[in-house]
Amino acid sequence: MGAPFKKFEAHASGGPRIREIPMRMVLPNLVTVLAICAGLSGIRFAFEDRFETAVVMVLLAAFLDGIDGRLARMLKATSKFGAQMDSLADIVNFGVAPALVLYAFLLDRAGSPGWIAALLFAIACGLRLARFNVLDDEKAERPLWQSEYFVGVPAPAGAVLVMLPLYLFFLRLGLEPSRPVAFVATGFTVLVAFLLVSRLPVYSGKSIKIPGDRVLPVILAVVLYILLLMTYPWYTLTASVAGYLIFLPFSVRAYSKRAKLEGEKVPPSDIG
Repeated sequence: MGAPFKKFEAHASGGPRIREIPMRMVLPNLVTVLAICAGLSGIRFAFEDRFETAVVMVLLAAFLDGIDGRLARMLKATSKFGAQMDSLADIVNFGVAPALVLYAFLLDRAGSPGWIAALLFAIACGLRLARFNVLDDEKAERPLWQSEYFVGVPAPAGAVLVMLPLYLFFLRLGLEPSRPVAFVATGFTVLVAFLLVSRLPVYSGKSIKIPGDRVLPVILAVVLYILLLMTYPWYTLTASVAGYLIFLPFSVRAYSKRAKLEGEKVPPSDIG
């Protein structure tokens, strides 16, 4: 990331310490710490059988984790320290917290396979984040258009996807957290884990530019989605997960077409 803290000062009673930290450098890291607190609180609520609150806290952690980096860039307060904190928060909020909440609610009924699935998801999230950091460092070596695609499902999306079984139960559709249902959820969790570490090209939308005459409709659509999320959270999240899963094959197709347009060969492993 960008400029580090100003300087280090030697101290007689220990190692070097950081000094002269502007307040704008602290704010993004504070948001990151709050995100970790929210994710860990979600785990606590799950162990207390307050699962709806647990899911809300995990989603809140994901939201806070998503804005800390943008806040740092906006305030020109990026730092190596902040980057390390953000990576730690990502693993907790996108990997460990969703896996443990889902395990406490349902996967434990599948016994050891349920725990293995939870572990696989958490590990896959860590691997996905590590690969993202490596690819981000090497992005200058790749064609510019490829930066428009994630390699594999991004960790925040994976966290939202893997909790689909909880959304369905919260809809009060008559489902019971039985052992057979737990095995189905176990298989779904493993599937999401593999989507995270796959080489599936997922369109990021970073390069989308909104025409001036469509800004207001787009703002209205975003506001509508937020209102639906607040009023009908589980229906909205279920529909969002379904829409995202439907979107993935179209993303692969768009990547293949773009690669052919750029005159590049795309091996099947790159899109599978």
